[in-house]
Amino acid sequence: MSDDWTSALEAADIQEIMRLLPHRYPFLMVDRIRDIDGDQSAVGIKNVTANEPHFTGHFPENPIMPGVLLIEGMAQTAGAICARSQGGGSNDVFFMTIDNARFRKPVVPGDCVEYHVTKTRQRGNIWKFTCQAMVGSAKAAEAEVGAMLVPREKS
Repeated sequence: MSDDWTSALEAADIQEIMRLLPHRYPFLMVDRIRDIDGDQSAVGIKNVTANEPHFTGHFPENPIMPGVLLIEGMAQTAGAICARSQGGGSNDVFFMTIDNARFRKPVVPGDCVEYHVTKTRQRGNIWKFTCQAMVGSAKAAEAEVGAMLVPREKS
């Protein structure tokens, strides 16, 4: 192996994520993505803040991020790296499946959630990922998600 060989993992900032995904505030659940290894794996980052709209009703005296939003953040991270691997924003990413979802620890304002996604399978335009939502070293949630890329129709 030569000394000049390196394996550089990539990152995506919020502008690139918004180019890749159609989601916008308040439903964009990923602030940035790091450690992108093609469409194989990545780590999405979500900084949870008290002023997010879901905390007014879930639950006002004890704000907890809804588990379905943790799943959505995992799916958005997976969808973004799928779209990125296919050249960017020319495809729509559709969330297809959720399997084996488990919620382990509440996520609260002030937490930084890391969505660890790893591709387990791809057939044509359909990808499957195993995912974990981590807060520090604690697993907050996990699931297997499926996504499909469809060419965006020109308007």
